[in-house]
Amino acid sequence: MCCKMLTAATAVMLMMTAGCSTLERVVYRPDINQGNYLVASDIAKVHTGMTQQQVTYILGSPLMTDPFGSSTWYYVFRQEPGHKPVTQQTLKLTFDSNGNLTAIDNRPRLTSQKN
Repeated sequence: MCCKMLTAATAVMLMMTAGCSTLERVVYRPDINQGNYLVASDIAKVHTGMTQQQVTYILGSPLMTDPFGSSTWYYVFRQEPGHKPVTQQTLKLTFDSNGNLTAIDNRPRLTSQKN
């Protein structure tokens, strides 16, 4: 009887601690990359005065464009390594009415903690 109680208590304790954060590192989590992969050397090639075609040739198609016109392009790269904080880089390019690049806003990588 005592052995059955001990076994049941052990099973209950294992089930209660199965969701604890100590076991979280044991579970495999794949790296998740989303958006436009931005390389610093490619971003350095982009400068004001370039046309939309030239920018597309260097960086590829933007992830998002301005829904009210094609004057603003957004290149977003979000990286979520398995057990590390999430990082995100956003590159905002603004074009004039002739399609020439007028402004470059390269926001630094934002890091957020995982829940």
